[in-house]
Amino acid sequence: MQSFLLAFVASLLVATALTPLARIVALRVGAVSNPGGRHLNEGTKPRLGGLALTLGWCLPLGLLFRLHPPAASALEGQGEKLAALVAGGLLMCVVGALDDLRGLRAVHKLLAQLVAGGLAYALGFRIEAIALPLLGTLPMGVFALPVTLLWIAGITNAVNLIDGLDGLAAGVTFFAALTSFIVAYLSGSTFVALLMAALMGAVVGFLFFNFNPARIFMGDSGSYFLGYLLATTSLAGSVQQKASTAVSLLVPVIALGLPIFDTLFSMLRRFLERRPIFSPDRGHIHHRLLELGLTHRRAVILLYGVSIVLAAGAIGVSIGRSWEVGVALFSVSAVFVALVRFLGYFQLLHGKRRQSSRLYDQHTERLRWAVPALIARLAAAGSEAQIRAVLASAAPECQASGLSLMTMDGEILEHWPSDTGSRGTRVVFPIGRDNQAKAQLCFEWPADGEELSPQANILLQVLVDEVARSLGRVSSPLAPTAPERAGKALDPAAIPAPTVAVP
Repeated sequence: MQSFLLAFVASLLVATALTPLARIVALRVGAVSNPGGRHLNEGTKPRLGGLALTLGWCLPLGLLFRLHPPAASALEGQGEKLAALVAGGLLMCVVGALDDLRGLRAVHKLLAQLVAGGLAYALGFRIEAIALPLLGTLPMGVFALPVTLLWIAGITNAVNLIDGLDGLAAGVTFFAALTSFIVAYLSGSTFVALLMAALMGAVVGFLFFNFNPARIFMGDSGSYFLGYLLATTSLAGSVQQKASTAVSLLVPVIALGLPIFDTLFSMLRRFLERRPIFSPDRGHIHHRLLELGLTHRRAVILLYGVSIVLAAGAIGVSIGRSWEVGVALFSVSAVFVALVRFLGYFQLLHGKRRQSSRLYDQHTERLRWAVPALIARLAAAGSEAQIRAVLASAAPECQASGLSLMTMDGEILEHWPSDTGSRGTRVVFPIGRDNQAKAQLCFEWPADGEELSPQANILLQVLVDEVARSLGRVSSPLAPTAPERAGKALDPAAIPAPTVAVP
């Protein structure tokens, strides 16, 4: 137990010390997340927190191996597996960092994940057989490699997709690592327990800077590293024996149930909407919670609670006694059913009906008449003051409860309230493309329980595009950089998606 405590504390201290340095590096090299589109952050945030997480896990383990005999004993004989974890984790961190800095194609990222997964498979992290209840043991045979690669790549991407709110992915990872630690400790797998103790320490140290309001994001460098580490360690030691049992496979599946659930439902939703299943959108669990009225911090805390229930269920399943397994599985099933009902995922089966019913909702109808008139007045405006005067009239004419002109850091330059109702949903549009906008417009809508339809969002985007062109025409400091400032037609594929938030 002393080795586990030392690993936790050492990783916590190292991650706490390195995270501010990672923040400085990210700001200097331009690896930042700007608000707008699918990003929910207010203001520019650095994204290379994964560097601190990776080094915060690797360095303490190396020091303990050299300086602490009990830890060296736990790692003794596991050199190949530890090498696979370190090498694969570093590869995932580097690939994620390049994506944070420059952006990589999805196929290149997937290829890197498969390479890291192949390395893990070659050095002993494998799913070679599954024991199914009533059916006996099902050998994987030639499918052992693809099944293992699918598991590692799937978990890696699931953790990446859940990284949408301050502290969410780090917190979910902590509870999954805690589950693996407890299961490994109870079953005598000191190797896995030591790895998870170090991972928990690194995550907690990083959360000091990542919990809402976050000062740094882990980025893909962090989510890829964490996902890879959780996926591979779940196949190590007594947590995953060579001949995998149904229970041993259920433990990591349940512990990681939240990101797995979110990934599967995202793929299902995109399939039903006839979109590419890997296309980005704003339909993830955390987006839905914000749309339902939860604040950023409350949504994260709620999902922490779900993770705690899933962790308890996974531990109950690992104990192996029939009644405890039954209670654990029932509790986990109840959590997922409640999530589906609460988040309204059953409405996906009626997507076409819901879309057609929104073609003529009250917001869309009002915007159909207000937006053309506002665009005409913006086109005739000859100064920034006249443009602001048009915006001042936009809120009551669109029946919004308010409209704010803000900088990209969230500072309010001017606010025009309306008397149409209390503040509810906020919809934020960058004035120009994400990488060219210098300001943004925030529309506030009454808390009437009716969300904006896609048609209403499109009409608002058309209005914001005209604001961008008008600001460029009068040479306003708030105008986006070229080509919008020159009045060129916008590429429809480059129009930024609105950011929806609920106070």
